[in-house]
Amino acid sequence: MSAITTPFGFSSTAAEVTEGIDLTGRRAIVTGASSGLGAETARALAITGAAVTLAVRDVAAGERVAKDITASTGNQEVRVAHLDLADPASVLAFTAAWRGPLHVLVNNAGVMACPEQYTEQGWEWQFATNHLGHFALATGLHHALAADGNARVVVVSSTGHQQSPIVWDDVNFAFRPYDPWLAYGQSKTANVLFAVEATRRWADDNITANALMPGAIYTSLQRHTGGRGSGRVPAHLIKTVEQGAATSVLLATSPLLDGVGGRYFVDCNESEVVDRRSGTLHGVARYAIDPDSARRLWTLSQDLLTHTG
Repeated sequence: MSAITTPFGFSSTAAEVTEGIDLTGRRAIVTGASSGLGAETARALAITGAAVTLAVRDVAAGERVAKDITASTGNQEVRVAHLDLADPASVLAFTAAWRGPLHVLVNNAGVMACPEQYTEQGWEWQFATNHLGHFALATGLHHALAADGNARVVVVSSTGHQQSPIVWDDVNFAFRPYDPWLAYGQSKTANVLFAVEATRRWADDNITANALMPGAIYTSLQRHTGGRGSGRVPAHLIKTVEQGAATSVLLATSPLLDGVGGRYFVDCNESEVVDRRSGTLHGVARYAIDPDSARRLWTLSQDLLTHTG
């Protein structure tokens, strides 16, 4: 299976990768679109003519972004809906309210390296927000994604997945000491594994899912780390928000990705598989694309969501 390469790279922007692409009549959802990468991803999709829903926890902030996107793009089909990924009831309400087909789902929202915190169900906060909430969202919208065929799910992961595989016997840090970076890494590994298994399970519906590392970008995601992420990324590797959104938008829109799923991208190109921490922002750990682990995570996620009481 050949690696997917494109004419785009590190410095490409979301606007550049969508040049000439027309998604008029298509519908997209972007989670976490009230700021940062999510807002820029939503803007780029709006430029293509797609009807875009900003799925956000802070509706007032989302409304401000939607108004700005409409003003800057002329797209009148930009709307806002409430979604709290850490609250299963909120996700269920969102999916139950959705009507009609869905062509692009961008699972962009997330938290990073936050202090130890758990949901009402006892789920570790980063695993719950970054993975379980998006899992419930995507599976709850499966019928909408399958409606017209050729739908795409885009999953924002991170090189941080190299910090930890899924620790099957202690996903929620019930026994091991909580470490914010290990928890983040586990949740980002889950993001990649979801893309692998969703592509396999939903192949007959022509739904594909791919994961990506957007790059190092200073956004509100870094609010728990002093605004500078891990602090280990050299200045010349820091991207603008416009550059950071490019890989998400490419996976959501480019004809180069037709029929392609279950893969992991960095800088707008498929990244290599690695068997140890790469020391760079590239590389997907072999455990993050393992099909057996992907199936196991899907079952675990279903079981957790089924027993939310």
